[in-house]
Amino acid sequence: QVQLVESGGGLVQAGGSLTLSCAASGRTFSSYAMAWFRQAPGKEREFVAAISSSGGSRNYADSVKGRFTISRDNAKNAVYLQMNILKPEDTAVYYCAASRYSGSYITGPNGYDWWGQGTQVTVSS
Repeated sequence: QVQLVESGGGLVQAGGSLTLSCAASGRTFSSYAMAWFRQAPGKEREFVAAISSSGGSRNYADSVKGRFTISRDNAKNAVYLQMNILKPEDTAVYYCAASRYSGSYITGPNGYDWWGQGTQVTVSS
């Protein structure tokens, strides 16, 4: 069992930056691929970024490529999402997720086994 807790959300102006953090419980964190998803009101949950268990491979949605960076610290059982050049369309609840698989290629929510409660990110224009 893995428990995930996100933090770092908030209100930011367009063009600004935020860093989200996700703290994970469990002794096998370093064996799981991790990802960030987001869900805006009235929309389906969508993939944002994923990182392999070792951190050596990353995968991004086209909409955030070049602006967002996913990273992890296996010693701290944590994963991060650095978000730059934020746009109003980035407004959503952001969720951290863990997969029992190790690769960064899984982009569908069904491929992830554990989820955090979410943190709100609001970007004003």
